[in-house]
Amino acid sequence: MIALGTGLKECILSGLMSSVAKKKILHMDRNSFYGGETASLNLEQLYKKFRGPEAKVPEHFGRSRDYSIDLCPKFIMACGDLVKILLSTKVTAYLEFQSVNGSFVAQGDKGNLQIHKVPSTPKEALASNLMGMFQKRRFKSFIEWVNDYDPAVPKTHVLDCNKETSASVFAYWKLEPETITFTGHALALYLDDDYLKQPAIDMLNRCKLYASSVSRYGNSPYIYPKWGLGGLPEGFSRRCAVHGGVYMLNVEEKPNFVEKILYNDKGRVTGVMSEGKSAKCNQLIADPSYFKGTDKIRAQGQVARCICILDHPIPNTDNADSLQIIIPGSAVARKNDIYVSVVSSVHAVAAKGKFVAVVSTNVETKEPEKEIAPALSLLGALQEKFFWITDFFVPVNDPAKDGCFITSSYDATSHFESCTAEVLSYYQKLTGTPLDLTANTSEEEQEFFVFAFFFSPFFFVVR
Repeated sequence: MIALGTGLKECILSGLMSSVAKKKILHMDRNSFYGGETASLNLEQLYKKFRGPEAKVPEHFGRSRDYSIDLCPKFIMACGDLVKILLSTKVTAYLEFQSVNGSFVAQGDKGNLQIHKVPSTPKEALASNLMGMFQKRRFKSFIEWVNDYDPAVPKTHVLDCNKETSASVFAYWKLEPETITFTGHALALYLDDDYLKQPAIDMLNRCKLYASSVSRYGNSPYIYPKWGLGGLPEGFSRRCAVHGGVYMLNVEEKPNFVEKILYNDKGRVTGVMSEGKSAKCNQLIADPSYFKGTDKIRAQGQVARCICILDHPIPNTDNADSLQIIIPGSAVARKNDIYVSVVSSVHAVAAKGKFVAVVSTNVETKEPEKEIAPALSLLGALQEKFFWITDFFVPVNDPAKDGCFITSSYDATSHFESCTAEVLSYYQKLTGTPLDLTANTSEEEQEFFVFAFFFSPFFFVVR
């Protein structure tokens, strides 16, 4: 098996295929660094990428190596499937994590957005200023019902969530439009409102995951690796290498390198050619950049991102050193939500006293910088910003026929839930069986994962 690109999805898949499925892996990348679209750059690398090779870092930012800034930042759901993958593959041996301080949602209109902490427990719901008094009590009852709901126990149902839509469930609990918006977008983390027409069981499970993740670690459901996300693909690559995986990086810079994906007369992949030599395979994992100009991928819109460096915490967030803000599209007359992720020197990604905020959203107009203006207005004064747009590619081939398992580009969300779902889907297609996320995870390891988080005031280390 061959993997092209060392983005997080490709590295997770190669790590799983090597350590769990026991496949032989050749992993190649045209870049000289791990991570691809999910790489972490120091400040000098960041300036050269966006300002040109001669760009100099202003002295007031301090040492370049004190920064490790993600090009595509995403948080990890504390009880989500990515944590289970990290534990089951033992990649946690290579990483340190830090909790994310808060999860917020913005309400109001385009010119007057207010930031509110997302309530995830009945107690928080009653204290929240997101809702009026009567709505708080209704939302409290809804949250209690969600927490108690057990598909195997009919008396907990009240409503059959396999049949009732999310819209009808919200109507039953008399939730108002703004309450529905932050429930669907900030708790259940849906990208749009299409879920309202679908069976409510998925919405309930998402809300349960959010609440259980919050209760496990504190103020938010998210954790984040120290020194940035670049450690994740590196960790999975190490796991793959331990199980016999072979790595070739920086191949594009070799003078005689010619990359070509080989197929047989039936259109099925047979290998990759590099420097006049071919490596054979019958399955290929790759990021979409290796298939540009082919009919195997399709551009499906664009994603706008803006990296901002600040010298202060985000206003109205209780001086949180890290956080997520979700601005529902409906609050700013948009279809798509706007996401803000913030980390700081506490996470070893910036110099002391510095904060890194990244704003992202799907592009809807011909003026994408104006589209993120509502989010930038929440951040306060900026010391620096880097804005760019990337095409969002999705695979349109049939991997059952051609053996090419092409991942999609990274979406605008500030969490890994959609990425992890794609990885698990591809693992099942590659092997024919779903990944058993408990296979290599002992109860002791899971308990230590929790114990270390509770008793370390700053971060936990899993050895």
